[in-house]
Amino acid sequence: MDPLYPLSFTLNGKQVEQEVSTRTSLADMLRIQMGLTATHLGCEQGSYGACTVVVDGKMVRSCLIFAIQLESAVIETSEGFAGDAMMDALRHNFAGRNALQCGFCTGGMLIAAHDLLQANPKPDRATIREKISGNFCRCTGYEAIVDAIWKTAQEAGNEE
Repeated sequence: MDPLYPLSFTLNGKQVEQEVSTRTSLADMLRIQMGLTATHLGCEQGSYGACTVVVDGKMVRSCLIFAIQLESAVIETSEGFAGDAMMDALRHNFAGRNALQCGFCTGGMLIAAHDLLQANPKPDRATIREKISGNFCRCTGYEAIVDAIWKTAQEAGNEE
């Protein structure tokens, strides 16, 4: 058995400490050790996208990073984003447009959508499709997801 090492970081706005082995992926730490099950493992090669989280402001595939690398990092999972109006609107529109279905890809899709709308508040549908192209969905055919993201962008524009 591998020895455990202490790790201190910010997770979804809260300072936490966790013990991890040198071989524990961020995805496994989040799901298995911390019970944050919105981060899914689809391929463990970084191509599925369901394991996407935000680390220090950047989208990353949590299956490709060892947790031990994240001392003092700021990590945001799709369970996080407390008080974030854009994420709240995305969640609402994903539900309203039935862009959830089985829910396996949803966490990664929400992270990708949020990242897109932060960088480009008025994306067209082609831009949305390009941004989420790294996230596989086997249920919705993507159209409901594109609709939900596009609607969120349109609603945000009406608030200005």
